[in-house]
Amino acid sequence: MHGIFGVFIIFLMVFGGFLIAGGTLDIILISLPVEMMIICGAAFGAFLISNDRAIIIQTFKDSTKIFRGAKWTDQDYQDLLCLLFEIIRMSRQNPIEIDDHIDAPYDSKIFTRYPKILADAEATNLICDTLRSATMNYDDPHQVEELLDNRMQTHLQQALQSSRALQHVAEGLPALGIVAAVLGVIKTMGSIDQPPEILGRMIGSALVGTFLGVFLSYGLVGPFATKLKALMQQEAHFYQLIRQVLITNLHNHSTTICIEVGRQNTPQIYRPSFAVLEHALKELKVSLA
Repeated sequence: MHGIFGVFIIFLMVFGGFLIAGGTLDIILISLPVEMMIICGAAFGAFLISNDRAIIIQTFKDSTKIFRGAKWTDQDYQDLLCLLFEIIRMSRQNPIEIDDHIDAPYDSKIFTRYPKILADAEATNLICDTLRSATMNYDDPHQVEELLDNRMQTHLQQALQSSRALQHVAEGLPALGIVAAVLGVIKTMGSIDQPPEILGRMIGSALVGTFLGVFLSYGLVGPFATKLKALMQQEAHFYQLIRQVLITNLHNHSTTICIEVGRQNTPQIYRPSFAVLEHALKELKVSLA
């Protein structure tokens, strides 16, 4: 919601200040359709040229997060800790039965209790693949930790591709604004015999291109790219928590300690208190009894 409010503030301050200073919007409004066509059309074409189909689709999909916010909530982090508690507890009490859950998580009575986590393929596969590695005697915590670090680094770099693509568009918009302005000047030079008042409006229209290029870059697309990058990094904490808990489990700490390590490594704004998590785990134990 604050993203929409931020866009409103940008337009209010820029155009409101322009009007208060005595400017009029008629030249901008008249020039806007053509200038937007030149600048945004060229930017979109450059975006298509510089990215493959997968990144293009990912960028459009991820752009909706700019206004929706982060994917994971404090309740999701609490649910994740409860899920990991169940999984670790069963893997120690009944190592044979746990195979059914990690081989077919979408049919697992444990995973299906947490549908939002189950719907995230990366989170589900990360849990199952790590536990599967342990059952294959690939249980050296340091080896698994290195494996998970490489996996999550790769996932993060892929997730950041959309924000990098937007950032490249933002960097190119001022130059494309200059292109539009130069075209406007060329048009003006072709009418050099016109009266000064007409030439003034034509030059003003040409300068709208420079204004739009800079405005779109630093006022909208650049901040969008920065926000998207922050959201992707924020979502990565969810997978880091999975890593931390499962690595602690491989060090043979108690289930309670593993979950507490996860709670302590949860970002502060999402971290459940010790009492809240303990109450949730007690209710879970009762339901499983």
